[in-house]
Amino acid sequence: MYFLYNLSVSVAGFFLQIIALFNKKLKLFVDGRKSIFQQLERDISNSDKTIWIHCASLGEFEQGRPIIEKLKTQFPNHKIVLSFFSPSGFEVRKNYEAADIICYLPLDSKYNVHKFLNLVHPELAIFVKYEFWPNYLKELKNRGIKTILVSGIFRKRQPFFKANGSWMRKSLQTFDHFFVQDSNSKELLSSIDIENVSVSGDTRFDRVWEITTQNNSLKFVEEFKGENLLLVAGSTWKDGEEKVVDYINASTVENIKFLIAPHNINPKGIEELKNSINKTVVLYSEMEKSDLSTATVFIADTIGILTKIYSYADIAYVGGGFATGLHNVLEPATFGVPVIIGPQYDKFREAKELVEARGCLVVKDTEQMKEQFNKLLTDIDYRKSTGDICTSYVKNNIGATEMVMNYISKNVEV
Repeated sequence: MYFLYNLSVSVAGFFLQIIALFNKKLKLFVDGRKSIFQQLERDISNSDKTIWIHCASLGEFEQGRPIIEKLKTQFPNHKIVLSFFSPSGFEVRKNYEAADIICYLPLDSKYNVHKFLNLVHPELAIFVKYEFWPNYLKELKNRGIKTILVSGIFRKRQPFFKANGSWMRKSLQTFDHFFVQDSNSKELLSSIDIENVSVSGDTRFDRVWEITTQNNSLKFVEEFKGENLLLVAGSTWKDGEEKVVDYINASTVENIKFLIAPHNINPKGIEELKNSINKTVVLYSEMEKSDLSTATVFIADTIGILTKIYSYADIAYVGGGFATGLHNVLEPATFGVPVIIGPQYDKFREAKELVEARGCLVVKDTEQMKEQFNKLLTDIDYRKSTGDICTSYVKNNIGATEMVMNYISKNVEV
């Protein structure tokens, strides 16, 4: 099986270079890996102590972030090496200050693995949530490098738990410890005789809870909102965005303003969104020449500020639940904001639990969205009680980072 796997990695690497000629995202994926080894040779010396943490993409980075920042504080003499598999993670966080070296992860070939580990020579390897690369994990085990998984989550349909999954199970057996999000994951690992597991929860709760203690002020939002209620539609995609716009155009509720932060901010899409709204609209990119206080709708055609924007929200709609994949409901929830989502959320544990607790409200169409928006906007007690559920849920789930750091401090000599 290892032969077939290594062959498939080589074939995939070859074809990716060809496809990258015609695909912008894959071009980033391929080009970003061309100078990895030169970067590592330049930035890491043989005498450096290092800790390596790997994230598939941006979502996993947010889970790993509280651990990275604790490691930076507790082990200031170590270099933190942060790797990404996906361009959507690397391109957004390539200048993240808490990591000393940020790079793409080379493809999982034997040559790449040996060279990468020779250059990084980590004393500890941390994988976030998933990404089980057989060659990396096998070589980490061979070299006696402590390897842990944090915020892991497992499902029965994964190949590890199937009758023909013995080869994949070998990758799991290389880990020194698993920190998983729920008891179901622990039980699944136990079913294949893996017992070095702790149920820690999800480190994202620590991250979003910490955000509430930071300075989240945005003067332009304060000017725009004024004394009005603010409905924030965050990480929107066209399917849900159209429903939000239908509500905005038909709304007769007084003292309400709307802020839309689309997931994709390409100029054509932003222009189409702006033109679909029949009320006064201001764009972030044009706000310097606009009177924010008189506008009804603000479109944030920028990235990196949505979390702070949520701190001003009275109600939040989080996009992706109508088709593309639900975005982060914890970011508004941590500020005590009632959350509305579309019907496709079953793959997201935190969304399922918030729905069950009635802090997150599910709408299936424009009419249901209108009903929930109106009820939350006009019923102060309902809005407050729903938001309080969200705050309590986040607060009751913090602590995963502390558990992971306790393990590292006691069991890993770094």
